[in-house]
Amino acid sequence: MSNAREERAALCDLLDRLGPSAPTLCEGWATADLAAHLVLRERRLDAAPGIALAPLAGYTSSVQEGLKARNPYPELVDLVRQGPPKWSPFRLIPGMDDLVNMVELFVHHEDARRAQPGWEPRTLPQDYDDALWKRLKSGARLFLRKAPAGVVLRRTGGEKAAGRKAEPAVIVSGDAPELVLFAFGRQAHARVTYEGDAEAVARLREADLGV
Repeated sequence: MSNAREERAALCDLLDRLGPSAPTLCEGWATADLAAHLVLRERRLDAAPGIALAPLAGYTSSVQEGLKARNPYPELVDLVRQGPPKWSPFRLIPGMDDLVNMVELFVHHEDARRAQPGWEPRTLPQDYDDALWKRLKSGARLFLRKAPAGVVLRRTGGEKAAGRKAEPAVIVSGDAPELVLFAFGRQAHARVTYEGDAEAVARLREADLGV
């Protein structure tokens, strides 16, 4: 089973356990909103652009609310569990599911997990940890383009990835999954450390990061 498929199954198991009203790290979203977002992203391609493009966000929001209204929560979670529909390129093109969905599913799984009391980081299989680091390295400059300071990511063990080239620069260190969460704007819940100018670190901790 691919990393994306395993992550999807684990996320859906958690959503089932939590129910529709549990908090998430996504501001203003409960678990039902998160499930509807994931269904929209894979099954309503007409509305998906508004996830990233502000001028289209109103339509995306209305479609997401419609999905919540028309589908009982267990059915929404089941649609997420089923994955992309048969016609989707995510399913038709080999490797596309991991390429496009692995990081998204990981981050949203942690959005649900880390909004609950008593969470601790998961220990991921080494191949999954390495895959997350590979994706982070390739996308770091995009993910961190809005950072208010230079950023260098340093994985536990010493390997580095360039985020944003600027001065002053901050070195952000941690395990690969924690650095992914940092880069996707979950700084408050990512177990990372910072080295660099104190003012730049403070700005970086509060910045709106991610795509």
